[in-house]
Amino acid sequence: MSLLQLKEATIRFGGLTAVNAVSFEIQPGQLFGLIGPNGAGKTTCFNLITGVYKPTSGDILFEGQPIAGTPPNKIASRGICRTFQNIRLFKSMSVLENVVTAGFLRHKTSLLSSLLYTPAVIKETKELEAEAMQLLKAVSLDHVAHVCSADLSYGMQRRLEIARAMATQPKLLLLDEPAAGMNPQEKQDLNGMVRNIREQFGLTVLLIEHDMRFVMSLCEQIVVLDHGEEIAQGGPDEIRNDPKVIAAYLGEPA
Repeated sequence: MSLLQLKEATIRFGGLTAVNAVSFEIQPGQLFGLIGPNGAGKTTCFNLITGVYKPTSGDILFEGQPIAGTPPNKIASRGICRTFQNIRLFKSMSVLENVVTAGFLRHKTSLLSSLLYTPAVIKETKELEAEAMQLLKAVSLDHVAHVCSADLSYGMQRRLEIARAMATQPKLLLLDEPAAGMNPQEKQDLNGMVRNIREQFGLTVLLIEHDMRFVMSLCEQIVVLDHGEEIAQGGPDEIRNDPKVIAAYLGEPA
């Protein structure tokens, strides 16, 4: 069974159709890319999947169950989490605190217990801190766990945002332009890191990215959007040589 399935997903804002009848399936454990020129509808697809928008028509299934229109917090609880194109860390918190905060999505103790800081809360917090340190080690940030997140380099902040998303224990991790602003070495390191966390944590990854070299070297399956419509789907070699894809990026007729 597919982990995620979009069926003719469409969303309109007034007279503008931002995503038009897009369909694709993501299998468990897959590294899946969603690409296209600026304004193609990629981030809108992310917003449909994560519940920010409700599709005008069509459906979205996660583990075979419909999730279209489900609130974002409920979708996160079901196992879908994302990063953002613009980094959104808690800049006044430490690296470790950023990751622990995300782990509280799975908090089992009550609000009253939290306010009283009972032994159960203390125990759970220590468990979350231990899990957070494991995640920071997976993204090579454990050595800066107690550094203020605002003091990290840009590339480190990108990796921290991934670790924070992983703290929610997702089954599907959505990465919105994770390599944006990185230098070639940082991109190479990120490529290896995404592969490692897929294997170590059993994640399925869906990413948006403009760097074609990065996408082609990482993703096993790719969907290409242009003006809100799917124009191609396949493996890296198929996408690289597809006339419609070449035309979309070069602005030439297919």
